[in-house]
Amino acid sequence: MENWDIMNENGVITGKTVVRGRTVLKPGEYHLVVHIWVISSNGNFLIQRRSERRRLMPGEWASTGGSAISGESSVKAAARELREEIGIKAPRGTLKFAGRLKRRNSFLDIWFIKCDADISRLRLQKSEVAEVKWVTPDELKIMVEQKRYHNYGKEYFKTVFDYAEKMRREINAEQGDF
Repeated sequence: MENWDIMNENGVITGKTVVRGRTVLKPGEYHLVVHIWVISSNGNFLIQRRSERRRLMPGEWASTGGSAISGESSVKAAARELREEIGIKAPRGTLKFAGRLKRRNSFLDIWFIKCDADISRLRLQKSEVAEVKWVTPDELKIMVEQKRYHNYGKEYFKTVFDYAEKMRREINAEQGDF
């Protein structure tokens, strides 16, 4: 049983909690969702295909992530979801906050981590994730356009691609590629 903290329209925790799946949020009530984007040193994205057994979006290519549980900060939720779903550990300070979007009944925090994971060595949570693969930014854009990757919306992907470009510039500066 998973409990969620309820936030108001400004993203402030209200002190109210609900049990996931047992309560319909009222207008003006929100819960916290996190998405984590893994970006390699060459600027590619690690994406995942959801398990066919998932109630929501079964079999779709989508972002790594999920809901924060009661008492959990956004960054802690992101680190937990990343570790649980695809087996990547995020040491303190390695997750970078890209932005927050207000959705219908949630605040969605988008996180990034630089990681050159060997996908053959990742431990996937089979109940959540069917497979993972590396794609270039252009391949991801095509997947979204062709409806082969879940379309979270224009504002979402603007946030993702803008932050990915910022990270690519930082990675290039670290590597001395100006």
